[in-house]
Amino acid sequence: MIKAVIFDMDGVLIDTEKHLVRCWCEAAQEFGFPMTREDGLRLRSLAAKYAEPLLQERFGVDFDYEKVRSRRKQLMNETLAAQGIEKKPGAEELLSFLREHGIKTAVATATDEERAGRYLKEIGIFYQFDEIVCATMVENGKPKPDIYLYACEKIGEKPEDCIAVEDSPNGLRAALDAGLKAVMVPDLTQPEEDIKKELFAVADSLQDIIPVIKRENQI
Repeated sequence: MIKAVIFDMDGVLIDTEKHLVRCWCEAAQEFGFPMTREDGLRLRSLAAKYAEPLLQERFGVDFDYEKVRSRRKQLMNETLAAQGIEKKPGAEELLSFLREHGIKTAVATATDEERAGRYLKEIGIFYQFDEIVCATMVENGKPKPDIYLYACEKIGEKPEDCIAVEDSPNGLRAALDAGLKAVMVPDLTQPEEDIKKELFAVADSLQDIIPVIKRENQI
């Protein structure tokens, strides 16, 4: 039985991954590093402690991660200030369904606490979650399982009784290794073959998770 649903944020609840990947590439290119979209996709939900060595392996030890990341954040802030935060389709419908059936909700995001709260408030769903858990609250961010284990602890549920909703390989790996039932809602990429067989489900949209829960909980 599903007792809780824990959501990634970027690319799942808010449509920001497209901006994040583009801003990473633009920032790196400004400093002379030929980052491609494929490189940017690998950074989705990846904690800084893992992203830095990955990028230095890709572009050399001269890759100044903190400087490039700082510029990426600046570009991202400019983009979101101009375009606003877009809520992913089906978010309200799914959250309403979960509330109606007494299923707990949480967010487990690589984004820091201040920005996560600000983004979720801007799209009007911040107060619909029982807990907001950020990578800054745990020792190891995604793809390690820490954030999901901590989120389960905060809401008082066992991992095996929870669904994790993710859009990226790093997030899915974190959820699976924590023992949650991982559901992918594809955003910029489809599920990779090596992880697809481990998934509980693949849903076209957040709203399409409703029948998955109905079937599992026999609602």
